[in-house]
Amino acid sequence: MSATVLEGLRLALTTFTVLPSRAAAVDRRAARFAMLWSPLVGAGIAVVAAGVLLAGRVLFAGPNVWVHQLRIELYVAPVLASALAVTALALLTRGLHLDGLADTVDGLASHRPAPEALAIMSEGPVGALGAAALMLCLLIDVLALAVSTLEHHGTQALVMAVVTGRLAMLWACTPGVPAARPDGMGALVAGVVPRRAALGWTVVVAAGAGVYGRFDSDIGSAHGAVRAVVAVVVALAVSWGLRRHAVRRLGGITGDVLGALCEIAVVVSLLVSATGRP
Repeated sequence: MSATVLEGLRLALTTFTVLPSRAAAVDRRAARFAMLWSPLVGAGIAVVAAGVLLAGRVLFAGPNVWVHQLRIELYVAPVLASALAVTALALLTRGLHLDGLADTVDGLASHRPAPEALAIMSEGPVGALGAAALMLCLLIDVLALAVSTLEHHGTQALVMAVVTGRLAMLWACTPGVPAARPDGMGALVAGVVPRRAALGWTVVVAAGAGVYGRFDSDIGSAHGAVRAVVAVVVALAVSWGLRRHAVRRLGGITGDVLGALCEIAVVVSLLVSATGRP
């Protein structure tokens, strides 16, 4: 691999994970490779969180002696395990995307002109709507993941949701999507990802979702594959709508908007995965 590709990987790891960052000059070429690495980095984070989910299921299972104990195992254990997995995701990413979600909601909900809304996002403390969005996002993540865990495809739902969230960010960095500011994360990554690369990643992720859904499912048939692919497609469609709204209101993307797109895609993907049998 070339030095730029490796620098892009290092930038992706230190930007999108809790790994410590080394001071270094970052240009748009390195930023492009960092964004191209982001789905793979997201997959690595998701695998760790999936391990936490499985460990939580074992840890909180308990003996099946009485009926009420059995019910506790079936309903409380997946919720606790899911809460631990979602917490692990937040810790592994330093809450970067969650912070972006809260700031973006505050900015968009302010109904101020773009410069003032951007100032709210970058300078102001988290407001009431931003905090509410943050809490609801985490609550839905936990409950939707718990439902999928009960249906025996929790790890599939988690991994595909996290990767799809990074894919939503990737599409926001394709040509034609401007930056809202002349500096910052948005300016660094706006337009750096070729559409063919984003499309290639989308095909890979959708195909992976179909295979994963086919073989890691309570259904054990094509229904599981269809549900997984639909989760990816619907999540990307919703994030596309949010991106259009943000560009219209703010004039382009920012680092916060990228984080919001990621979290919204994760939520939607988990919700679709929790829909159960068709």
